[in-house]
Amino acid sequence: MRQPFVLAALAAVLLSGTAMAEPLFNRIATFSVPQNLPADRDPKKKTVSEIIAANGDGTLLAYTDAEQKALGIIDIADPANPKPAGFVPLEGESTSVTILGDKAFVAVVTSGDNFKEPAGHLATVDLKTKQVVAKCDLGGQPDSVTLTKDKGKIVIAIENERDEKLNKGALPQLPAGNLTLIGIKGGAIDCATRQVVDMTGIAAVEPTDPEPEFVDVNQDGLVVVTLQENNHLAIVDSKTGKVVTHFSAGSVDLKNIDKTRDGKISPAEELKGVAREPDAVRWLDNDRFVTANEGDWKGGSRGFTIFRKDGTVEFDSGSDVDHTAMRLGHYPEKRSGAKGSEPEGIEVATYGNDRLIFVGLERASLVLVYKDEGAGKAPRFLQALPTGIGPEGLLAIPQRDLFVSASETDVGEKGGARSAVMIYRRAEQVAAYPTIQSADENGLPIGWGALSGLAADRTAPGKLFAITDSAYTPSRLLQIDATQKPVKITGAITVTRDGKPASYDLEGIATREGGFWLASEGNPEKKDAPLADILLRVSAKGEVEEEIHLPEALAKHAVRFGFEGVAVIGTGADETVWLAVQREWKDDPKGKAKLLSYKPATKEWGVLHYPLSQPAAGFWMGLSELVALGDDRFAVIERDNGFGAKAVKTLQTFSIKGLKPAAIGATEIPTVTKTLLRDLTPDLMKAGGYGLDKVEGMTVDKAGNLFVVTDNDGVDDSSGETQFFAFGPLPR
Repeated sequence: MRQPFVLAALAAVLLSGTAMAEPLFNRIATFSVPQNLPADRDPKKKTVSEIIAANGDGTLLAYTDAEQKALGIIDIADPANPKPAGFVPLEGESTSVTILGDKAFVAVVTSGDNFKEPAGHLATVDLKTKQVVAKCDLGGQPDSVTLTKDKGKIVIAIENERDEKLNKGALPQLPAGNLTLIGIKGGAIDCATRQVVDMTGIAAVEPTDPEPEFVDVNQDGLVVVTLQENNHLAIVDSKTGKVVTHFSAGSVDLKNIDKTRDGKISPAEELKGVAREPDAVRWLDNDRFVTANEGDWKGGSRGFTIFRKDGTVEFDSGSDVDHTAMRLGHYPEKRSGAKGSEPEGIEVATYGNDRLIFVGLERASLVLVYKDEGAGKAPRFLQALPTGIGPEGLLAIPQRDLFVSASETDVGEKGGARSAVMIYRRAEQVAAYPTIQSADENGLPIGWGALSGLAADRTAPGKLFAITDSAYTPSRLLQIDATQKPVKITGAITVTRDGKPASYDLEGIATREGGFWLASEGNPEKKDAPLADILLRVSAKGEVEEEIHLPEALAKHAVRFGFEGVAVIGTGADETVWLAVQREWKDDPKGKAKLLSYKPATKEWGVLHYPLSQPAAGFWMGLSELVALGDDRFAVIERDNGFGAKAVKTLQTFSIKGLKPAAIGATEIPTVTKTLLRDLTPDLMKAGGYGLDKVEGMTVDKAGNLFVVTDNDGVDDSSGETQFFAFGPLPR
């Protein structure tokens, strides 16, 4: 079926005289897990998509949803348009799934939080009838399941996990887990053949409590098992149930990492002797396998490792994984004191002639794709794929040139994104992600995130500045080269006050002669330390030259949705600074947000109103940016706080010509008239994700080109994804 496409693509390349692009993945669709919930379940309740599997022809997906105690099914016959295909209630928490024919074998934990008496079973789900048709008791709490390559046995890691609240999670906590092998007869589980492989007595950390975590089987029938908390690996012959060999996963000395949670991404620290504590594992071939070194108890080396089956370490990624996350704005700074990006998932598959490795970063919400270059060689990094929050399940579907990620984190209750399954297609194409990344400085990546505002340099096209909000400290101005693709962050300027690094909640930036105007958003409702909305005059070196506070007559009406954008018109005595307030304050009519003017020469304040569109039920509408397009014309970002195709994300313009700002306290305030410049929602949806909510930065460069960027919240309850748009000449 693919031959005509391939021939056509080859012909086009030959005619153009250019080389064919390397096959890469781009995201083509996102399935929001709550879509699968039946009518009798509350769609606002938490859902997850943890481990995911596909049927033989790759047209049907099944994922575990431990929160809902169910198995979810997705139809991907058309992978660009995934559809709900079933929801199967189970008797406990589903932890893993594999598919054989039209049957899904699901690991189910029935003991809940009873760690002393772990229990569970293997449920057989008929994918046609969406019913549980058989159960096989496992005598413990199952974690990972897989099939042998000949489909003759199912292999199950019985973890019998520890209570992390008991004695600080220290081992041992019995009963011990094991490896369980069960035969398959006629496509069905044959419970009578259940064989328990004792894993005790082999690990040096705590030999009585092995804690098996993840399993995979190679073509020779050898099972590799991770004993995560024990930092150990075992090889078991699935034919005999005998432990062939076992060895420690070892430790790593990490250089140039960020190990301190302090609001600053600074890869200048070291950790020595970090136990790998691998979680997921996949065979690369019959002699080598690769582990994701998430860590759980005392370790977690922030990377992945390729082992030979005799225990020899062939490759270790060291600090590279965290560095990649930093360059892409996905590094979770709040996890610096723990395990950084936290690689948890691993998938391996052959696409065409390429053996690919997929590494899922749970806390950075990325999948890193590498090409295996063969034994004794380091794998080659190809690309990074954005995922939902907390990717847990990784699934290659090479027969359809597809890849799937399943994310377990659902922050819908906080107004954030829901758990999601994302689908990617491999083709000869340019990678659509990242859209913005940082350069290295002194050999190390410039860490960044939470881009909350944009401004253009007044002297050169494509030269921009961005600001980071209170997700990081101290505040910084980022220098951006928008002539490159992806756009590149080339440097950073630290904001200082009285010679010391300073921290603000920067939400707006505008360039001025000799420096910048910055807007810091206040939060007078913050109980411990109320914050004021502040206008900052800053030098080109980032030095705060003046803090300008609101007059009390205005400040007393402020709420926590304050300054979001700043723009400047005029020069010298005629200079006027304009500020956009995100939402209505206490003295505003419903549906009208303030546009504040400030004249530095006279220190005079004035106010206009901006008419906000009516938000959908349960959402709010507000402003997120302000840009001057001339002496009396402005553009704003007007958006709601929703995700997806129904969300409102627009660029609007308005003119202040003929309008005189009212004095502070006046009862009659003129309202501007807005005109739609661009609907951004379709642009966001083209990225194949769930449609990001925080469009916060916009500017127009010296050549008249329009740029827009999203804010990733500093990878806090966020996937970390940033979309940077270069729209070309500003529409008139």
